[in-house]
Amino acid sequence: QVQLVESGGGLVQPGGSLTLSCTASGTIFSINGMGWYRQAPGKERELVAGISSSSNTNYADSVKGRFTISRDNAKNTVYLQMNSLKPDDTAVYYCKARLKLSRWGYESDYWGQGTQVTVSS
Repeated sequence: QVQLVESGGGLVQPGGSLTLSCTASGTIFSINGMGWYRQAPGKERELVAGISSSSNTNYADSVKGRFTISRDNAKNTVYLQMNSLKPDDTAVYYCKARLKLSRWGYESDYWGQGTQVTVSS
């Protein structure tokens, strides 16, 4: 059984910062790409940032220069440092990991349960 557990969400004022963490646990052989997505009320879930197993990164245009994704492979953990937060960043943030449970298995996507980020004065 694989679990992805997020933490670090909360309420922050515009211009503030938050750091999200997501740790994968369970019987995992390898983790390929990891990423953060968000979904605001009434909107589709969208990619915020992704990071490959070799730490190549990509970002949504709306967060470039403000958010930084990183990972600690030894801890099976991905982070999202969010600076200069705006009210438009308010959403539930989800992490995703593409991983294999065994050497001969297929890669599958696993999702965390989500953590709320609210940017408001």
